[in-house]
Formats: sequence, structure tokens, C-alpha cells
Amino acid sequence: MAKGERVDSAPLISLITINYNQAVVTCQLLESTRRLKYPRFEVIVVDNASVEDPTDLIMSGNYPNVKVVVSPVNLGFSGGNNLGMQHASGDYFFFLNNDTEVTPDLLHQLLEPFQTNPKIGITCPKIRYYDHPTVIQYAGYYPLNRYTGRTWSIGLGETDRGQHDKSGLTNFAHGAAMMASRRAVEIGGAMDESFFLYYEELDWSMQIQRAGFQIYYQASALIYHKESISVGKTNPMKVYYHTRNRLLFMRRNVSGFPLFFFVLYYFCFALTKAAIVYAVKRQTAYLVALKNAVLWHFTNKIHRPEKEVFPPVIAGV
Repeated sequence: MAKGERVDSAPLISLITINYNQAVVTCQLLESTRRLKYPRFEVIVVDNASVEDPTDLIMSGNYPNVKVVVSPVNLGFSGGNNLGMQHASGDYFFFLNNDTEVTPDLLHQLLEPFQTNPKIGITCPKIRYYDHPTVIQYAGYYPLNRYTGRTWSIGLGETDRGQHDKSGLTNFAHGAAMMASRRAVEIGGAMDESFFLYYEELDWSMQIQRAGFQIYYQASALIYHKESISVGKTNPMKVYYHTRNRLLFMRRNVSGFPLFFFVLYYFCFALTKAAIVYAVKRQTAYLVALKNAVLWHFTNKIHRPEKEVFPPVIAGV
């Protein structure tokens, strides 16, 4: 917001976060929102059918502008965020993981690109690891390799020395922290709920770009992420959704020879290698998760978007 601008003229931002059996962690995020300098925001906490309803605990904290929406079933990341949008009044939706903590001028910085470029649909901040606060997790995304289904975040694991302080267009948003304009969501659509967990933000990034919008990395915005608190570093559920959704993402967003090559690569190399590793380590639960992830594709119809989009975005910023 510009100096001297009236508070009631600032766009309303809806912060949407999902809680699943992590009420204490969610409250730590809400506590950090007290630092925000932006004058107009609300917080929507979507509880994804936790064992204990967190409403009383959250409301007892007297956090600023908080509403709790309790879902009777676990809707996953995409479904939970879609539910949050249904209860949000903002001009902008800021999706952030409950295992993050914000910095004071975060909302101001993320809002700025929208005000200068109407083609921007989503902005993302620089993300650093909470437990290693000088180490980068995200500073934009490299382009997707359509033959292997691989991409990775720029700056991942690097000590932040200012080498990724140039803002600009990027290929994908990061699900831990991404702000979308209501207009982009209304035109581009909500997140595909078939992903449930993992790859949904990559798929949604493609979806928003297909609608004519761009993804922007705002280097001056910063957030801290407590990586993998909810599901742990590795477990059968993570193996299942990573395996299933990588293939789902490619089937939805790539076609022709690149998709044919990817399927060969995935089944002949990536999945075979993973199966051998799990077998050698006698990780039976992981092998079952791998099998179920593949079988899911034989019993579920995939909805493909009408067209592919691979915008000419710079590889790094």
C-alpha cells in the first residue's frame, strides 16, 4: 500500500491455510501473522477432519481476523484450499502451508507485481527453511523436462547470499506460499482435487497459465518453511502420492511423443529403480504403495485440459 493510502482502499487479502492434526503448528503460523504490516487481511483456517476439532484452541488465541472452517472429511491440499476459497472474501487468495511463518512486509511485497502487470496471476515469495534460516528452498522454478517429468526449484539448498534476488517470471508456483488474484482463479479455475496431495500446485500453475496468466517470483518477499512436518520425510503415503501424481501430472499436461517417452522412462527406469531399492531394504509398505499408485491409473479416468501450455519463461531469475 502506498504511503498515505487509506486503509479501506487497500485490497483485502485472504490467507488460507489447512490444518490436519497439527493445531499447535497452525497456531504458531497464526501467531506470526501478528507481525504483518498489511492493513487488510483475513485468515481462513480449513480443518481437514482432524481427530480433534481445533476451533476452540485457535479462537482462544485471539489471532487477527481468523475464521475456522471444519470439513467433515479430509479433502487433501487441493480440496482444502478450494473449500477455503469458498469462504474467503478477499480480492487475493494467499495459500500458505500451516508449517510456515511470515515476515512483516510479506503481503505488501507479494501484492506489488499484480498492481504493475495485469497478466500476473500468481506471485510467490522466496522461501527459506525455518530450521536453517539462511538456506533457500525456493527462488522460482526451472522449466519442466517434458521427457522425464522433472523440474526443481531454483536455489534449492543454497545459502542465500543474494544470488537469487532478481524478481521475475517463473515456471511454477510453490504450494507452501502462493498468492493468486481472484480474477485469475475465476478465469483459470480452482485446483484439481484428484491430486489430493503433491503436484497439485504444479498442475494448477499450468492451468492458470493456460488461462493467459503468468507466475511471478517476488524476491523481496520472504517466508520460512518448516518442511515436511505434516507427513514426515518419507513414508508410504508420500511414496504413493508422489508416484501416482507425477504420472497424473504428466498425463494431464503433456501429450504426443514427450508423453510416450516419459511413460517408457517412468516404468522402465524410475519405477523399476524405486521398486528394487524398496525390495533390497525390505520396505514392503513402500512396495505396496508403489503398486497401488500405478494401479490407480488403470481404474480412474484422467481429465485432460483442452490445450498444452509451455510459456517462454526464463529458466532462472
